Amino acid sequence: MIMAATTILDRIMARKKEEVAEARHRVSEAGLLSACRGIEPPRGFASALVKQAGAAKPAVIAEVKLGSPSKGRIFPSGLTFDPAAIAQGYAQNGATCVSCLTDRDFFFGEGSFVARIRDRVGLPVLRKDFVYDPYQVVESRSLGADAILLIMAVLEVPQARELESAAYELGMDVLVEVHDEAELDAAHELRTPLMGINNRNLKSFVTDLETTFRLSRRVESGRLVVSESGIRDAEDLRRLRDQEIFAVLIGESFMKEPEPGVALGRMLDGVSV
Repeated sequence: MIMAATTILDRIMARKKEEVAEARHRVSEAGLLSACRGIEPPRGFASALVKQAGAAKPAVIAEVKLGSPSKGRIFPSGLTFDPAAIAQGYAQNGATCVSCLTDRDFFFGEGSFVARIRDRVGLPVLRKDFVYDPYQVVESRSLGADAILLIMAVLEVPQARELESAAYELGMDVLVEVHDEAELDAAHELRTPLMGINNRNLKSFVTDLETTFRLSRRVESGRLVVSESGIRDAEDLRRLRDQEIFAVLIGESFMKEPEPGVALGRMLDGVSV
């Protein structure tokens, strides 16, 4: 039984611990490692972002996400949710990478979405979930993920370092996510060049691009800032570009549209207007 929790993150992490225990009972970590050997090598998630971030248009990590705890279902009702087809639309309309939500109970995702996406498109794929245990890192690679997300709001530095090392051992990249100055300071203890700044306030769930502008000034040189959440249109991309933020992760703005890939193309076309 999950004990009463005070925040959505508490509830998610309590359930996540149950999920990992259940998964371990079904498949051992050794079994996952064996499955990893049958998968093609990871595609360069970080290198793809760094390369595109120097181009005229921003590097976009386009997200496949059916819903969220705060919004419920995001993708239009009445339409078939096909993660692979959505990812293909992203690839055809200028995405640099794809992010896929795999949390089931709170974001309506499935681990199998990653494999389905990777089979359909050639872009690097980020598994976006609440990773806290090395088992989940190996599981991510066995699903075909090229990168994982580490959320500093739920991790201590030694724990994050262990997870990052596990990812690197499997050839995967890491996107570390922060929401405030304390988390950013902790994230600087990791080796990854990818520094994600989430514009969503975890208490109010309000999004504000000023979070990226404020925290990006504190990011160490040599790191690539990825602005996450609350990016709604080409004007937001231009505002970020003017502050030398050249990589973004966008989900909801695309996923609320019947054709997410078309929405991505329209947003990118507007950047140079």
